[in-house]
Parts: sequence; C-alpha cells; structure tokens
Amino acid sequence: MRILVTGGAGFIGSALIRHLIEHTDHEVLNLDKLTYAGNLESLQPIANDTRYEFVQADIADQATVSAVLQRFAPQAIMHLAAESHVDRSIDGPAAFIQTNIVGTYALLEATRAWWSQLPADERGAFRFHHISTDEVYGDLHGVDDLFTEHTPYAPSSPYSASKAASDHLVRAWQRTYGLPVLLTNCSNNYGPYHFPEKLIPLVILNALAGKPLPVYGNGQQVRDWLFVEDHARALLTVVSNGQVGETYNIGGHNEQKNIDVVRAICALLDELGPQRPAGVTHYADLISFVADRPGHDLRYAIDAGKIERELGWVPEETFESGLRKTVQWYLENLEWCGRVQDGSYQGERLGNTQFKDLIT
Repeated sequence: MRILVTGGAGFIGSALIRHLIEHTDHEVLNLDKLTYAGNLESLQPIANDTRYEFVQADIADQATVSAVLQRFAPQAIMHLAAESHVDRSIDGPAAFIQTNIVGTYALLEATRAWWSQLPADERGAFRFHHISTDEVYGDLHGVDDLFTEHTPYAPSSPYSASKAASDHLVRAWQRTYGLPVLLTNCSNNYGPYHFPEKLIPLVILNALAGKPLPVYGNGQQVRDWLFVEDHARALLTVVSNGQVGETYNIGGHNEQKNIDVVRAICALLDELGPQRPAGVTHYADLISFVADRPGHDLRYAIDAGKIERELGWVPEETFESGLRKTVQWYLENLEWCGRVQDGSYQGERLGNTQFKDLIT
C-alpha cells in the first residue's frame, strides 16, 4: 500500500512511519511542514530506505498537496499534521486554528478533488484516516465513566476545540461527498523521541538538569497513557481493517495521576540515572507545585473496547514497562535531546506566563 502520512516528522507520526517501514512492506511519503516540533532526526533509522520519501510542505498549501497526490497516488492518507500542545494553544491560538482547522479543510479539498477522478474500484479502496485526541470529549471529573466513541464533544482549550472542529470537518466530507474516512481519538502518548515540552520528557530532562519539576495545581489530574509504539500499531490496524465512517478510541488502559507519573519518573531516575545534580538527594525533591493552567481538564479516560472487539488490537505495554523504556531511551539519547533543545524551546512553562521562571 502507498500511504501518505501528514505530520510524519512529529512524535506520533515518526513512530508510525518507523513502524510502517520496519515492520511492513508499505511505501510511505511523509509530508511535513517542519515546525518547531517536527524533527527529521526521529526518522533517521529509516531515512535511507527506498520505500520512504519526505516532502516539506504545509497541508494548508492546497496546490502543493494536490501535486503530491497526483505524483504519489496514495491508497491511504493518515493525517497527523497538527499543532498539538495545550499550553501553546493558550498562549497563541491562531496557529491552532490555521493548521488544525484551515489546514485540515485544505487537505480534505485537495484529497477530494484527486480522489473523485480515480476509477471506481480505487475510489472504493481509498482511505482517509484522521488521527485526533480524547481531549475533544472534555472533562470526566466527578464522573465514574470512560470516553466512548459516542461521548458528546465538549472541548475545553483552544487546542481541543480546533481538533474537535477538524473531526467534524472530516465526518462532514464523508457524509456530504462520500470520501471514505476513518477517525481515531487517542489518549496521552509517551515514549522515545517525544518533544521535551510534554510532561514526561520535560520532567526527565529538568530533573537531570537539577531544575524544578512543575506540577499543575495539586497534581491530581488523571490521564490515560498510551505508549507511542502501541499507538502506531493501532493506527495501522485501523487504516488496514477499520470500517469506513467509524471512529475508534485508542487508549492504553493506564489511568495515572500526574503527580504519580512525576514521582514514578523520579524513582526510575534514582535507579537508572547518572550522578545526581549538586544538592539533589532524591529527584522527587525537585517537585514544585504551580498554579493550574486555565481550563485544565481534571480527568480523561478512554474506553478502548471497540477497537479490541472489532479489530483485535490491545496495547502491549503497561505504563510501568513503557515508562521504564522511555526513561532509559532518554538517558541513552541525551545528545538528541540537546540538539532538539537548541531550537526554539528551552524548557519554559507555556500557557501561564506568571510562573515561567520556575523552570527556565
């Protein structure tokens, strides 16, 4: 199968492409704008494979996307290109509206124009797989329940609102124009090559540098954690075997409080890490509680029963095994982290400027 992956230089996209090239015989074209979080070094292990190609382009550039579609003639598009960090969306929502909503619209229109002129059998076999987030469902605080594929949308942040809008666009293009679409909504991903503004890599790198480990509010926010390589397997399962028009929730069955995640990282660093920074007896001593971010959802939890029942996917990693692999990877790849941090992101806390000095 020829698969066009948008956002393939990002965290989840690069994990997906590495999986596709290393474990299947599919051909892959990676279309990525290379914003601050896009890193081709994450694809270095497969960069020279003859079944892989990279094109630097913006999904909102409809003419360029159209030309790529005509040349590569994908049999599936897996759409991961997005601005994805909640805190950045609070500081600057415009980029999220432009990429996640306008960009998805432009990609859908370029795809529809190209797809509509295909022979009937190729039109029927084609798939547009839109990858989204559980944050579109809002907050489960105070409710002993899980997000299902039928949970009403109630986004809280500019990021989740922009992703909800893109989900609605994709469904509308299926209902209105017949474009064969699939949607997936995933829980929090973690694992190797994660950009260091996200919680787990940020805690690892701040701890190793002896910096404070900022925890929002009281740290009782609950997230379901999904190892990124498990997610890559799930995405391939959906694009290969999912039913057109259906949504599949993907979760790791790993609900954890943020404070417990931070403490678990500290314990692993105490066990696995090099010599501690001066003045640090235990890494947990660096934990610092800071003011909560605006609109912070208190609990997300995915019911991933549908993808297991219908498609046979289950996660292979527990949170404990996946977190150990993640911490070990960062300890072994500190040079990669340093090169990433040489760019625009230097470990500042985004989304609430009053407390940025705590971790810079």
